Amino acid sequence: MKSHLPLLLAAALCVTAPGLATAEDDPAEAAAVPAKVAATQDALRDLWIGHVFWVRDVVVARLADDGKKAKAAEQQVVANARAIAGAIEPFYGTAASDQLFELLAGHWGAISDYLDATIADRDRRQDNAADALSANALDIAAFLSSANPNWPEETLRGLLAAHGAHHIQQIQQLHAEQYAEEAATWTAMKDHMYVIADALTAGLAKQFPEKFE
Repeated sequence: MKSHLPLLLAAALCVTAPGLATAEDDPAEAAAVPAKVAATQDALRDLWIGHVFWVRDVVVARLADDGKKAKAAEQQVVANARAIAGAIEPFYGTAASDQLFELLAGHWGAISDYLDATIADRDRRQDNAADALSANALDIAAFLSSANPNWPEETLRGLLAAHGAHHIQQIQQLHAEQYAEEAATWTAMKDHMYVIADALTAGLAKQFPEKFE
């Protein structure tokens, strides 16, 4: 089986977001985070953690050939994507929310294709899915940065490439029954979700200060 990690994994080792401000940049500011900012940050963290949780559930179920469990988990992946997209609707409107959902659907579709290709041991299909995942990350970064000047596109590209690398690494490790290694990957994925959620929150608070008073 071909490893696609050299294409993506370097970014996954970095869980900071240079160019994206967060409430933790200054300890004094972190101690005085407004209640609405903190609540938004917590909500986005829950949503992004939900994404990696349910995707992992699908991976485990398909590897075990448990169709019933896989179907239930897949429904949760889609519901979670709708919730993540819905979180931006109060700021950017329904059309933007719908567009983000379509992009997240593309993200999930590429992961799903990569998982199926891994199970089938089809290198070419893995290549195509990894390429689609990378292209989708660029599209999401461009979309988000166009909506908010506090979300630099280049930084978002790095964050989303790292996220995609984590998915690929996790699939490969679970498929190879490398459970201890996958546990470490899960910790990295969780921490990376916090970085993304916190950076998105900070950007929203800067662009729409009146909504966080």
